[in-house]
Amino acid sequence: MRFASGGGREGWVRTALTALGVALGVAVLLLGASVPSLTSAWHGREKARENLGQEHEPRPSDTTLRYASADTVFRGAQIRGRLVQPDGAHPPVPPGIRRLPGPGRMLVSPALRQLLDSPDGKLLRDRLAYTVSGVIGDEGLVGPQELTFVARPVTLRAGAGYRIDHFGKEWESPPMRAPVVLLVIMTCVALMMPVMVFIGTSLRFGTERRERRLAALRLAGADVRTTRRIAAGEALFGALLGLAGGAVLFLGGRQFASPITLWDVNVFPSDVTPGPLAAAAIAVLVPASAVVVTLIAQRGITVEPLGVVRNRPPLRRRLLWRLAVPAAGTALLLPLSWAERWQDTGLNTVRLAAGAVLLLFGVTALLPWLVDAVVGRLRGGPVPWQLAVRRLQLSSGPATRTVGGITVAVAGAIAVHMLMTGMQAGYAHAYAVSGKAPQVGYWGGADDWPHARQGLAALRATPGVTDARGVIAALAERTTGRAPGASDNGTTGNNTSGDDASGYDPARNATLAVADCTELRRLAKLPSCRNGDVFVARHQDKTALAPGRTLNLNPPVGQGAPPPQRPWAIPATARRVPLLPAGDGSGPFAASYDVLATPAALAPDRLQDPTLHLTVGFDRGTPDALEHIRTTAAHIDPTLTECSNQDNPHDQQLSSVRTGIFVASVITLLLIGAGLIISTVEQLHERRRLLSVLDAFGTRRATLGWSVLWQTALPVALGLVLALGCGLVLGTLLLTMIGSAVTVDWTVVAGMAGIGTGVILFVTALSLPPLWRMMRPEGLRTE
Repeated sequence: MRFASGGGREGWVRTALTALGVALGVAVLLLGASVPSLTSAWHGREKARENLGQEHEPRPSDTTLRYASADTVFRGAQIRGRLVQPDGAHPPVPPGIRRLPGPGRMLVSPALRQLLDSPDGKLLRDRLAYTVSGVIGDEGLVGPQELTFVARPVTLRAGAGYRIDHFGKEWESPPMRAPVVLLVIMTCVALMMPVMVFIGTSLRFGTERRERRLAALRLAGADVRTTRRIAAGEALFGALLGLAGGAVLFLGGRQFASPITLWDVNVFPSDVTPGPLAAAAIAVLVPASAVVVTLIAQRGITVEPLGVVRNRPPLRRRLLWRLAVPAAGTALLLPLSWAERWQDTGLNTVRLAAGAVLLLFGVTALLPWLVDAVVGRLRGGPVPWQLAVRRLQLSSGPATRTVGGITVAVAGAIAVHMLMTGMQAGYAHAYAVSGKAPQVGYWGGADDWPHARQGLAALRATPGVTDARGVIAALAERTTGRAPGASDNGTTGNNTSGDDASGYDPARNATLAVADCTELRRLAKLPSCRNGDVFVARHQDKTALAPGRTLNLNPPVGQGAPPPQRPWAIPATARRVPLLPAGDGSGPFAASYDVLATPAALAPDRLQDPTLHLTVGFDRGTPDALEHIRTTAAHIDPTLTECSNQDNPHDQQLSSVRTGIFVASVITLLLIGAGLIISTVEQLHERRRLLSVLDAFGTRRATLGWSVLWQTALPVALGLVLALGCGLVLGTLLLTMIGSAVTVDWTVVAGMAGIGTGVILFVTALSLPPLWRMMRPEGLRTE
């Protein structure tokens, strides 16, 4: 280490280059190691501030409150809203809030306050008709850019929400969907692989000058083992400096985490912290790899007192094992692509990551063989071309080691972009089909029909609304009279047949719709209608109910004991009517109704959990029509839940991720280009005497400059060809795993190829000044 730190300006420059390369790689590794703790902190704050409902709802007391969701969307941005109504003087308080707001007031996140105060927030201010009385602290936010509020309305509908006595609820986070899992795994692999290659290349900066210094030590009496220990010590010193520098870069870089939002995840800088085991592994493995790489490099040379002897004869690179590596990766990925759908298990995750790593690593293994095979067959051409080809024929190792990083980065970027392009195209098609009709739906609790009718009138008066319709719906049980809670097929009221948690079974349950005659005519063809009438819907796919049939209006839900029955008989005068097709504008719920009743025949307060279903059509040409509808819906009932396919949130999410991946790939390529510059300059310095001889014979500078260009361009061009093939194969396998059509974003492919070409020109341009300095007669002097 003393030689690395006390070798004068030249030694410090060499050590600084190694440390810089290692520092950049370590910073990226620490960022990748922070992902688990980052997601853990994000979910931890979400769980600490929530209560999704208690199994046994507490009774009203001094320490309870009613809690309801009031989420909304503003121009594609999700806004989390919560309504609270304390039952006493000491209600529970969520994190980040000292005390609950007063009636008609709300607490908002800093990002939401900024949005409300901006000129674009006028529509949102009309929607959130509360007075802002404070700001929610960081403990109550999942991220600094989150849009959220906690409001206390003057009155809260009796059936809205549920009662709680504490905040902080443990629940299992919903598993990520298959495309997201594949995207996360592949992003990590695509970014980590070139970083590892770059670190390995950085550890070999200054090799030629180090070897000359070791030869001088041999002349002073040092043996071979001593020189190898010294070389390992110098590399270790540079790696340790790089490790410290990487930690500093990481700590400084994470301060810019707050403005970044990827896939709706935004975190605080303090969340970006690597786990102790991961940080310890990086701290141990990076210096250890520096020593191992140096010792392996020393095995191929013999340091003698009068110079360095390359005692390793030219080896013929074998193809078999190089093909076996990507073949093994493909063998791991093919069964996953053949499966019907992705299963998010630990084994599949390991197989996907291992298969992708082997496939990408196989590209770096194939590149040296491909370069040797191609340049070995090249003959003739201009003088610059011959000089470049001959140099690669003599020694292509340094160039292919550095270009391997470019190959891995481009292949990984192409595969990830193919995956995201396929996902984005799939989401766009689904939303284009489902959101083709300009309409939005709402559902929520209902008290009575007059209130629902007032809401419909308000919606019809909203700017841009072309149509509004709604009913009050509920679930009932088809009783047979054989046993309390028995169904038509003889099963009991308990849901033990494997149906969903709601207990709905078309053979056992019936759906009821209550509305006035005007709304019922939008659902079915009615011969005539007046308040007090009941109609039975005719279905083609299930047995229609018969007039006179008794229904239980208090059906059992879930696995608990069935509640007391609330019988209601369908009037014998009920008429059978056909339902209108959903395409006729009857809304998304029409096909599920079995009984249509007017309020005088069946009061909504007799139903179990009556739900208001609203369907609103609008004119896309009216500015902010959808936002006006959302504002009106919030005024009707802030707890209404929107069912809309008009906004495609995945498009913006995927676009932001694609941009981030592309920028990261560009930065990686530029870093590898910097390493390629250093490697090229070192090779020129090693050949300075040959360059001086060529200059003495009258060789033009342009000739040698073009030779440097071709010497860089050939390995990079071959690497890009390999990267394109590997990226397309890997991207095709990934898209097959999620059942998506194979889509190639040729713009990204052309962009990555263009960046690779730019790296070639960049390396050549910065290599010319050292080249011209070495083309001097003074280089012929020797001692």
